[in-house]
Amino acid sequence: MTDSNIPQDPVADLVDVLNLEVISETEFQGRTQWMPHGRVFGGQVLAQSLTAAMRTVEIGREVHSLHSYFLRPGDITKPIRFSVEILRDGRSFSARRVHALQDDKPIFSMIASFQDPDPGLAHQANFPEGVPDPEGLPSAADLLSTFDHPITNYWAKARPFDLRHVSQPIYLQPAKEHVASQMIWFKALSPLPEDSRIQTAALAYASDYSILESILRRHGLSWAHKGLSSASLDHAMWFHRSARVDDWMLYVQESPSSQHSRGLALGKIFDRSGQLIASVAQEGMLRIPEFS
Repeated sequence: MTDSNIPQDPVADLVDVLNLEVISETEFQGRTQWMPHGRVFGGQVLAQSLTAAMRTVEIGREVHSLHSYFLRPGDITKPIRFSVEILRDGRSFSARRVHALQDDKPIFSMIASFQDPDPGLAHQANFPEGVPDPEGLPSAADLLSTFDHPITNYWAKARPFDLRHVSQPIYLQPAKEHVASQMIWFKALSPLPEDSRIQTAALAYASDYSILESILRRHGLSWAHKGLSSASLDHAMWFHRSARVDDWMLYVQESPSSQHSRGLALGKIFDRSGQLIASVAQEGMLRIPEFS
């Protein structure tokens, strides 16, 4: 990774990526971010697609869920066009379908639903007990600053979020404990705009980080495992409460199953006060040479 690939301000770069060019009322275009493997980061196209959908929904009607599929690898050298289909605008709910396209072929497809705030029953899962504060945990930059490789440089310097593992990270070597769960604190490296839609899109962006690690951790693998091939297949997200993504959030992750070169991972995102902000589910493709 050369210095020219590293954004001078990764958070400003994220905001710029979310600032889509308007082609028409339902058509938008966005640029891509550099990635060491040459494929568009899934969180980027997810956040941009959500941004495109939000641009077509009236202010105040907030996204409450999205369901999406990653269809083809995105090319980081080409822009992405976002085509929004208005499926419904009802009294309380709106629904949108978004296709992200490169060379007129869909690389990503999403349906999102929006709702006006409405009072009703309320409960949530409990915040985990005994979690250490993020300030006392090492960041990716702390752990990887002595390495000089395109992937470690990206993890340490180019991401707009500070990620801090509560348990032993598995960037370069497996964890000693082989369990199908982990927790990660994360927040934007610097303040994001007050705009709630940017905050929401940034949360969707960050939700794609690390969620498949619970699968690798269970099987004693790291991201550096020789020949490992991985890709996100689908991604679902439910937004329960609003929050600022430039404050610390705890991402609690677990994997209930892996089979047939696919693994399912579930996540709960809490803010630091203990409120459950969002729930996430993702299935990923994980190919290991030993099993091919």
